Amino acid sequence: MIPVIALVGRPNVGKSTLFNQLTRSRDALVADYPGLTRDRKYGDGKVGGHEFIVIDTGGISGDEQGIDEKMARQSLLAIEEADSVLFLVDGRHGLNPADEMIANHLRRSSKPVTLVVNKTDGINEDIALADFYSLGFGELQPIAAAHGKGVHVLIDHVMLPFAEQVEEARNQIDLDSRGIRIGVVGRPNVGKSTLVNRMLGEDRVVVYDMPGTTRDSVYIPYLRHDKEYTLIDTAGIRRRKHVKEAVEKFSIVKTLQAIQDANVVIVVIDSHEDLVEQDLHMIGYVLDAGRGVVIAINKWDGLQKDEREHIKSEVERRLGFVPYAKVHYISALHGTAVGDLYDTIETTYESCYAKWSTNRLTRILEDAVSEHQPPMVNSRRIKLRYAHQGGSNPPRIVVHGNQVNSLPGSYKRYLENKFRSVLKITGTPIIFEFKSSDNPFAPKKK
Repeated sequence: MIPVIALVGRPNVGKSTLFNQLTRSRDALVADYPGLTRDRKYGDGKVGGHEFIVIDTGGISGDEQGIDEKMARQSLLAIEEADSVLFLVDGRHGLNPADEMIANHLRRSSKPVTLVVNKTDGINEDIALADFYSLGFGELQPIAAAHGKGVHVLIDHVMLPFAEQVEEARNQIDLDSRGIRIGVVGRPNVGKSTLVNRMLGEDRVVVYDMPGTTRDSVYIPYLRHDKEYTLIDTAGIRRRKHVKEAVEKFSIVKTLQAIQDANVVIVVIDSHEDLVEQDLHMIGYVLDAGRGVVIAINKWDGLQKDEREHIKSEVERRLGFVPYAKVHYISALHGTAVGDLYDTIETTYESCYAKWSTNRLTRILEDAVSEHQPPMVNSRRIKLRYAHQGGSNPPRIVVHGNQVNSLPGSYKRYLENKFRSVLKITGTPIIFEFKSSDNPFAPKKK
């Protein structure tokens, strides 16, 4: 198997910066803000000729309470998962009591540990390293993660014991194959992380009764019934006027990027609150991105009969603009109806990536036109000649004809409904493109 490397250390020593360097990405949020990373974050590392899986973790300081205590527990779990641990310390601030506490835990873990002294750019390396020899981890690795200095040397050193293991795994594991990517989005505190943990069958992301617990998008690959999936837990998006911390603004961007990365998006809505504009905006984001959408009304178990009827009427009234999206009434905490989401995810994914021949699409177009002719424009009938597929996720259908620019919106909606019904497309928007066919015998303008 490909080795797993965990990055651990106290807050703000540069773990997420190093994670981005190792994965050649900007997947981890980076800011001068201690405690920004809260969940384990996985990435595919590639440095030189080396391939590995890297785990970014939250900082450990030793005096955690509340959510920080759960965050620290996530970091300690990452140590257990890893084949090798990179223990990051800050070369500018010197040895810290929290560093000594983490070092004691790492000694008991019996994992291979490399002590990495970060932020050594612009200072005397010998002086920066001197304090950390007392931790007893042998050879130290000085780096400047922000600039990539020393990172190649570090990975060459760490990967040396795994050379044969990586060579065997290269032809067996495709790091880019993660199956269906499922995004989980919604407002803060609607139960997104609880749903992710329930779908995974284990506590993989921090759950805490406080809005804004998840600040970054967390990608988690897993297997279910021998099928590959990747769950993407995202930060909750609030109305812009309520967003005050710069960190939360970063989270919004990461959530929107996660929607783009997903194949199917589950929009989680709190049944204890009426549908608000922010829920509708969230669904709008997903539709604008052209992604398949599944709507999950969470916290359903605790409602009375009249409350349930009220929510169902609200859903029917306010979600009329997305009639093709399947609505599930679930309880992520107790697991009620969560398993049913997978069937809808599968059918939605199949609709997103379905392939149809030009012949079949043209026949459906001809049947639609024969049932209901396009209107007359300037005493001439609009003619629709043939259709073909122009892309997937979302499905794109290109219709050729003459005077198509004059086709009214009502007729376009009629065609969409016709194609959706015949092709059994569910859970995803369809994009129609209309192109005019020029008459090759028409006199050319000089």
